[in-house]
Amino acid sequence: MSNRPVHFEIHAKNPTRVAAFYAAVFGWQFLKWDGPKPYWVVNTGDGDGINGGLMVRQGDSPAEGQPVNAFVLNIQVDSVADTLAAAVRHGGMEAVARFAAPGVGWIGYAKDPDGNIFGLHQPDETAA
Repeated sequence: MSNRPVHFEIHAKNPTRVAAFYAAVFGWQFLKWDGPKPYWVVNTGDGDGINGGLMVRQGDSPAEGQPVNAFVLNIQVDSVADTLAAAVRHGGMEAVARFAAPGVGWIGYAKDPDGNIFGLHQPDETAA
């Protein structure tokens, strides 16, 4: 694997409203994914760049005045389990345990020592 960013995620309390915003501003296309959790695949266009996803926020919206709040970057790895363990060993923490995205692969989330969250993606079409 390349350990390169391969996917971003936008978290939103109201995904329909947020999808309409990005579609209007950037022309992005949103396609509802038929998976175990509500999720929309985001096609940002042709050419260089990456595509992403839109999902229901799992907590409160960021407070006004926070210094940084942004999309979640997902990094393709050989093993989500091993990378989560490495993150913890090096001062980070597991944010969401490894889970299967059927037909896509294994997903997990970690936080760096400063609390920034990032996603991990292990391709595996047989994940279930």
